[in-house]
Amino acid sequence: MHRLFVAIQPPAAVRAWLLGLTGGVSGARWQVEDQLHLTVRFIGEVDRHAAADVDAALAGLVHPPFEARIAGVGSFERRGAPTALWAGVSPPEPFQALHKKVDQAIVRAGLEPERRAYVPHITLARLPRGSGSLGGFLDAAGSASGPSFPVTDFCLFESRLTPDGAAYSVVERYRLG
Repeated sequence: MHRLFVAIQPPAAVRAWLLGLTGGVSGARWQVEDQLHLTVRFIGEVDRHAAADVDAALAGLVHPPFEARIAGVGSFERRGAPTALWAGVSPPEPFQALHKKVDQAIVRAGLEPERRAYVPHITLARLPRGSGSLGGFLDAAGSASGPSFPVTDFCLFESRLTPDGAAYSVVERYRLG
């Protein structure tokens, strides 16, 4: 079985800039450079045949390249408690359009459509249950405006869960245009 997702990997300079935002939140599990990505669509566990079908469907996807930039940080919450810190991107519309096309391709490959609302973001840290204070992180970095970058491709990633967290590897890269 393969645990797959589709994502955009920002350029190294953008990932380095994002790493400069990290720190100052007690108990946070900060992402390392290789983990920084913008998920377009989580797929989940599939067998090798379904993985091949997804790859074929994604290879036929047509979407124009676009420019984006990092735009602010925020947190996701569950029952009023923060669970993750993230960096936003602007403009969100090209990411949402790409998400829709990727979701349609994955459905054509025989998998279920995405049921959750799509919010384009780059996860910076995961927070343990009950982590109360964000240590002023959102106040200090909330309006952070990062570098712009071209989005010229997207990737099919495989995720392997390890005792140290998830390890991601690129299965295939697809050019936009």
